Amino acid sequence: MNTELTIPLKPALNPLFRMQYETAQKSHVLLYPEGMVKLNDSASQILLLCDGSRTVDEIVNELERKFGLSNLGPDITHMLAESARRNWLIDA
Repeated sequence: MNTELTIPLKPALNPLFRMQYETAQKSHVLLYPEGMVKLNDSASQILLLCDGSRTVDEIVNELERKFGLSNLGPDITHMLAESARRNWLIDA
């Protein structure tokens, strides 16, 4: 059994989920028919860029540029892998 997940080349939010900002939660959330997932700020910033137009490397580069940081790749790819495992992402 292969337990390794493949991160989509150009990740996009699965249409079964909708991401929006919830004022009551003071955070972005993922909504789906069975419930809601509250996202922390880092997860929100990553998933907001998962629109199917960017590669993983482009997402990493954009976030490193935006926050003036380097070496974010491992953390971002970990988040993307976990999102793929949870079926939040598809390949555009």
